[in-house]
Amino acid sequence: MQFSDLDLDKTYTYADYLKWNFDERLELIKGKIFPMSPAPVEIHQRISTIVGNELYNNLKGKPCRVYSAPFDVRLIRKSKKDKEIITVVQPDICVICDLSKIDGRGCIGAPDIVVEILSPSNNKKELKNKYEVYEEAGVKEYWIIHPSEKTFFKYVLDEAGKFQPTNLLTFGDEVTSPILPNFALNLDEVFADRLNGTSN
Repeated sequence: MQFSDLDLDKTYTYADYLKWNFDERLELIKGKIFPMSPAPVEIHQRISTIVGNELYNNLKGKPCRVYSAPFDVRLIRKSKKDKEIITVVQPDICVICDLSKIDGRGCIGAPDIVVEILSPSNNKKELKNKYEVYEEAGVKEYWIIHPSEKTFFKYVLDEAGKFQPTNLLTFGDEVTSPILPNFALNLDEVFADRLNGTSN
């Protein structure tokens, strides 16, 4: 089977996903296939490296771990059975503090923090669906980084299990999180234009 043979209107499961061996990367969101962009652009990779390194350095010696894509995150509703899991995503970065959720195939269950770095290929339907499945699964913080607009936005899960928006951040701001004591991400560093040495 090739990617072109798939029926994009059909609902698939993680059991189906495991059978596929395509060159194309894809995600399953509520059973629907969302192809991923072929290769992230330079600014996307640069930001991913900076944020990932800052998280890794903060988590040294602590029980949490940070992972970067490609890394499958299986979000469960009721059952952990492969044939009943309909959402498999590959966040750009995720932080997992409950290490029992990590297995040889990735993460099963909600990471504590999910980081998505937007690219031109992200469509509104994909972003809406990811918001919904991350909230439903119980992701504690959902970080959204917009490279071209140089902005950082975070949703925080409240006690009722609903995402609450926070202030939009940009140059001159720092990102902190109660999940990561003593962590501070300097957005001047994240958004600096390394190609010409400026932050504009």
